[in-house]
Amino acid sequence: MKMSVDQYHRDQVPERIFESGDSHSGMRSLHKATLSLYTDLSLDGVLRRITVAARELSNAKYAALGIPNEKGGLDFFITDGMSEKEMQRIPHLPVGKGLIGEMIKWGDSIRIPEISDHPKAIGFPPGHPKMHSFLGIPISAYGRPLGQIYLTDKQDAPCFTENDQRLIEMLAGHAAAAIENARLYRQVIKNEAELTQRNEELELIHDLTSALSGSIRLEGLLGEMLERVIALFSAQSGDIFIVEEGGDQFNLVVHRGQEDLTIWERKGFRIGEGFIGAVARLGDVAWKNDLEDEAEYLQESVLEAGYGTLIGVPLISRGQVVGVLSLTFLGARIVSEREVGLLEAVGAGVGLGIENARLIRQARRLAVLEERERIGMDLHDGIIQSIYAIGLTLDSIRLLIRENPDEAVTHLEKAIDGLNANIRDIRSYILDLQPSQFKGKGFAQGLSRLSQEFKANSRMEVDLRIEPEVISDLEGDGCEALLLIAQEALANVAKHSKATKVWLSARNMDERIYMQIIDNGQGFELDQETELLGHGLSNMAQRARRIGGEFETVSSPGEGTTITVRLKANSNSKES
Repeated sequence: MKMSVDQYHRDQVPERIFESGDSHSGMRSLHKATLSLYTDLSLDGVLRRITVAARELSNAKYAALGIPNEKGGLDFFITDGMSEKEMQRIPHLPVGKGLIGEMIKWGDSIRIPEISDHPKAIGFPPGHPKMHSFLGIPISAYGRPLGQIYLTDKQDAPCFTENDQRLIEMLAGHAAAAIENARLYRQVIKNEAELTQRNEELELIHDLTSALSGSIRLEGLLGEMLERVIALFSAQSGDIFIVEEGGDQFNLVVHRGQEDLTIWERKGFRIGEGFIGAVARLGDVAWKNDLEDEAEYLQESVLEAGYGTLIGVPLISRGQVVGVLSLTFLGARIVSEREVGLLEAVGAGVGLGIENARLIRQARRLAVLEERERIGMDLHDGIIQSIYAIGLTLDSIRLLIRENPDEAVTHLEKAIDGLNANIRDIRSYILDLQPSQFKGKGFAQGLSRLSQEFKANSRMEVDLRIEPEVISDLEGDGCEALLLIAQEALANVAKHSKATKVWLSARNMDERIYMQIIDNGQGFELDQETELLGHGLSNMAQRARRIGGEFETVSSPGEGTTITVRLKANSNSKES
């Protein structure tokens, strides 16, 4: 006979009240069970202990505990009392309907002698054991539902008693606290995992900013760094603006993200102008969730696409804002204190990289100026003084030419020799070479002398290896050009590489002569070679091409440099 839900709550089955001894025994069992709940901080472990404790306290054959989700279903469903075979026969777990759905909906306890008589009962799926008596107790904390305990088939009586209900309701109170503690612990573990992940990501950002600190090739490295930050914060796009040296204009230098074009209508902002200028003036991380008042500075498509948040990060070096990094997000976004700290660290690292790149460029420009000044002083003290002396000699020749023609000729020849010597010295300064030292020397002898002089002057270790076949296959201008290239390369190693060892080799392979100069120094970025080494690399490349050879430079920061010259054997091409 079926009953309505209201009738069921009115016509409760009369229950016997436990005798005093049984009540005390139940309380002792409850106390023991609740203590066990706090021995395990994992959520799965706590739910399992609650389920087992509820079955043992009520003497039920089966017990289960369900944790509902926001959709009305169950996130967790823990059972006790069923064998593995019984569990395998059940096609699916409960889906939050029937009596379980009723408890989730109303949050009240339900105690009935026969499940099938309840008006909300929907039966059991195929393979599920038949169950009869039922006791369902909600678990809640501060009026917030946390889960439900389900008990079926009282073992020593036809149905569950009021005392069973009171015991399980008291257990549910302790279970609520245990579940809350377990959830807090789970959240702590999750937070620690997230913090570890963030630290790893921060380390990655640190690696990128470290790369920036040793490079003058900013744009590519800034782009790589910006891509990492966009991924880290799940942004849609990002931009980097850098202030002009000596000015107050922040110009766009890098854009990355889902959009091909930057969100900004203009490519530059002055301090205080728009969001970028405001961040530059403020000098702190800032964000804006209403982009309407920024509309004049944004592309029209930005607001139409649903972009709702801007984050601005000042790039700071030595207390000065040298740039601004901006991130763009769809919809509104809240920035946590932890994220602010991370963005500040990124801003400081990138700002330092920008400033360092500028200092490197200034230092190199200063080095060029100092080198020019040194050459000018050398020319003044050496060549110019020699030319002045030759001028005096020519003046004396003018006086001698009639009185003593023979002596005048002798002085004239010396003047001509002096002029030729000065011409050679001037050419030497122009190319930073001293070609006279190779006159009359073969390739092996010249290369050996170069390595000895380099080792003595630089105090670097030199490993020289020359195959005998190279000596016989190399002659004429090819020999001289290779020696000049080797000299220029060694000069660059001494000036720029900070190396401790150089490998100098020449070998013959496949009817081609290979000469290599390898150092273990600091290396450099190839697209900055002109700034790094002046005209040295281009001079060497031109010399190689003039004799029909090939010139190759391989280098990267921290990896040293390898210069390779390939030349056909018996090359006699003339230099122009």
